[in-house]
Amino acid sequence: MTAGRKVNSLSRDWGTPPKYVDAVKRFFDGTISLDPCSSTWSIVKAETEWMLREQDGLKEEWDYPTIYVNPPYGADRERGSTIKHWLYKCAYAERNYHSEVLALVPVATNTRHWKEYVWGRATAVCFLYDTRLHFLVKGMDKGKGAPMSCAMIYWGPRYKEFEDLFVEFGAVVDLRALQGKVIGKKVSLRQPKLFAD
Repeated sequence: MTAGRKVNSLSRDWGTPPKYVDAVKRFFDGTISLDPCSSTWSIVKAETEWMLREQDGLKEEWDYPTIYVNPPYGADRERGSTIKHWLYKCAYAERNYHSEVLALVPVATNTRHWKEYVWGRATAVCFLYDTRLHFLVKGMDKGKGAPMSCAMIYWGPRYKEFEDLFVEFGAVVDLRALQGKVIGKKVSLRQPKLFAD
């Protein structure tokens, strides 16, 4: 559960805290169409849930109107995927299916995956005030908090609604002025190597 550092845990069952699940549901008017990173203990309760242990949501089509993603933060050694693959799918779903996507991810603004799939692609980001977010472990609020800051990223057309709701949880930054611009070196919405033909 890291953002590019050594993985501290092999668990994929770091559930979203209830207050953020409630906020996501409010933002999506009560209906989350897809949760591609679900688990047995998830409290998200999307209409379609792909269990991380049984189904590889990265290989599925994300043609759903509203998507919430709390991806594994570390590397999945079995499948060869990392958080960059999940962020790619978020940006891809918004661009190709006009999905609205919210993703709870570690703040790693200097990483390639933020440069390629967040800056210049996402609509907004809320840098959460919770400095050590307490994820649910097997559905229960226990254990210590995350070792990094987290953010809620939004891809979609409703910036004002995102800002109005998520400003309660942190600093909301409008990224619309960056859309389509090259951030750093030239990047494109290309698939990470896991998906290359």
